[in-house]
Amino acid sequence: MLSTSEILPQGAVSGQFVEAHSVHFGIRFVRGERRAGMQLSAVLAFAAIAFTLIAVPGPDWAYVLAAGARDHVVLPVVGGVMAGYVILTAIMVAGVGPLVAAAPATLTALTIAGSAYLVHLGIRVLARPGGIERSGATGTALAASRLGYLRRGMGVSALNPKGLLIFLSILPQFTRSENDWPLPMQLGALGIVFVLICAVVYIPLGHAADRVLGARPGIARRTTQLAGATMIVVGLALLGERIIETS
Repeated sequence: MLSTSEILPQGAVSGQFVEAHSVHFGIRFVRGERRAGMQLSAVLAFAAIAFTLIAVPGPDWAYVLAAGARDHVVLPVVGGVMAGYVILTAIMVAGVGPLVAAAPATLTALTIAGSAYLVHLGIRVLARPGGIERSGATGTALAASRLGYLRRGMGVSALNPKGLLIFLSILPQFTRSENDWPLPMQLGALGIVFVLICAVVYIPLGHAADRVLGARPGIARRTTQLAGATMIVVGLALLGERIIETS
């Protein structure tokens, strides 16, 4: 049997030759190793961690619960929260995230804005925890329109400095330098996974708050009050933690 070197031209058995000719088979090789666009194991591991983080009650939970139980609004609220994380993903992809984290003044300003926004929403919820009844009786809603709920949801997630820091600390750990995809594309893909898991968790949560709690005004009122108080506590805690870190 003839050897490879006797059949192919001199030097044709190099890694470059294999890589060039393997394109016809839809596979790329470098030095005899196959490179995948994104490793499924890394994506699944990130998805598991993301689900754990999202499932822990926080500002997003409080806003979704309050809007669902109090105002009977779900999809615009969740869509806004998801859009906020899309913004954070875009910041990561653009490479701005590390710059923001490395600039104390910018991070402090972001913390103050996010904390103030959460406290404002919490006070608004506590002021009228009864919300809008299905019969049409009016009250002071969290927003005047579906677009308003969308914008507020974006503010809750995008202005949360913890969300940015989570993206900064966790997403890069699941990227692989040997992958075909460049780093920004990998970060973008992981960010989209996070956003989709938000939908999986928050849409059922919002509908449960709307249908289950909405049918029980007393429980809905107490849940709404708890959600409003949570927003205020989280907002103040974020601000206090930032003050301690910078002092």
